[in-house]
Amino acid sequence: MTGKEAEILLHLLAALLAGGLIGLERTYHGRPAGFRTHTLVCMASAVLMLLTVYQVELLPQLPLESVRVDPTRMGQGIMTGIGFLGAGVIMKEGLTIRGLTTAASIWMTASIGILIGVGFYFPALVATVLTLITLSLFRWVEAAAPALSFARLRLRFSRDDYMTEDALATIIGRHGITTSGFSYRLADDGRYFEYEMTIRARTPKAFQQLAETLAAMNQVLEFSIVPTGEK
Repeated sequence: MTGKEAEILLHLLAALLAGGLIGLERTYHGRPAGFRTHTLVCMASAVLMLLTVYQVELLPQLPLESVRVDPTRMGQGIMTGIGFLGAGVIMKEGLTIRGLTTAASIWMTASIGILIGVGFYFPALVATVLTLITLSLFRWVEAAAPALSFARLRLRFSRDDYMTEDALATIIGRHGITTSGFSYRLADDGRYFEYEMTIRARTPKAFQQLAETLAAMNQVLEFSIVPTGEK
């Protein structure tokens, strides 16, 4: 094996290691794009950048002045392609968006592959470590940090026996929940009256307590509380 071949092998093994480490974290948390996906993304980015860096060696028959080395153009092309892959892991379930973090990790993995492909090992190593910290340690920081919980509340009443907006807001407010974005609807040929609104609380447990209260009210025929946000 020549020195140049050993150098190329080092690039690819480093890309395999970096992508694999990030992918393992995603696999551990049950994400659809996991170990193999991130590994392949990182190695593919490195391979394409190697193609740019070693153009002179790959095309020795061409005059040197005709070979234009511009790694930035290849990097732009890689990131454009990764956009399609990232979009494929983002899913909308009701009012909840899933997969945004995985899409961001795929994007970051491609960036690390680009760095490895051109031989910037130190920034690639730092980026890999920081990505793993963000995906793992920051998960606990995010869980511990105070944050408001949001949900979408829908209630159904009989058209002849429905609760006024003020009375409903009072009941909801007793649980430390605030409301906004009220909407109104007559359903099933006007037989039922429905409210829909966004509710906000300091803890998700408040939504559970509200659900218990609404379930005990005979006046409420149906209700749903759907948490919103990214998972």
